[in-house]
Amino acid sequence: MYKALTIAGSDSGGGAGIQADLKTFSAFGVYGTSAMTALTAQNTLGVQGVYEIEPKFVYMQIVSVMEDIGSDAAKTGMLANSAIIIKVAEAVEKYNIQNLVVDPVMIAKSGDPLLSEDARKTIIERLIPLAKVITPNVFEAEVMLAQKIETLEDMKSAAAELKKTGCDWVVVKGGHLQSSDEAKDVVYNGQDFEILQSPRFATKNTHGTGCTFSAAITAGLAKGYKPLQAIQKAKQFITKAIEHSISLGSGHGPANHLVGVRIMW
Repeated sequence: MYKALTIAGSDSGGGAGIQADLKTFSAFGVYGTSAMTALTAQNTLGVQGVYEIEPKFVYMQIVSVMEDIGSDAAKTGMLANSAIIIKVAEAVEKYNIQNLVVDPVMIAKSGDPLLSEDARKTIIERLIPLAKVITPNVFEAEVMLAQKIETLEDMKSAAAELKKTGCDWVVVKGGHLQSSDEAKDVVYNGQDFEILQSPRFATKNTHGTGCTFSAAITAGLAKGYKPLQAIQKAKQFITKAIEHSISLGSGHGPANHLVGVRIMW
């Protein structure tokens, strides 16, 4: 049984965060475990409240999973504050988690902040150097590098700069750029650039797509895929999940995490 651990916040609306990650793991045939960093009161319209978990308890959850079940890969999502990031990094080092995917979640789809400003530096300096893959979108990359990203060349430049933070692979997601009819992501490993392209779909239902994409990469790594293969398969998955997204609520509905999964009843 392949196993993957998600270290992230809870989305009460079920479209993002730990809920999206566990659904995605299951869609890939991977057993999912979790360590919760924060509770959110959240729906398709936005984030109404956040309750951050005690950092020591976040660490305890990871220890409980790793000491008994173990994990073939892990990912981080919403980490909320510097103290939590530090405890997560300590746990990653303690258990020598090699297949770590860091999704540097900073801003919700609604625009609500999900990471404090002081924590942004901590995640760059303390956690990202431990990562096999990082998956910032263009907005997150702009914040991390303090530079504007408007073109594909800007994305490639940003990927090259982010690679210097010590991670193995960088994926700069370009779905938010409206400069073409395709959603383009830049993948960089320090030597070669790979451009992943997919069509854009006329839908507002894109809540949780970043979580889902990074969870799909994590699942692929857990199954033994090489990083580029895991990223490519995740791109295919999230493209289908957006194409067949779900209309729920009055705001941004979720991607379809069960796309391609056969319903048995």
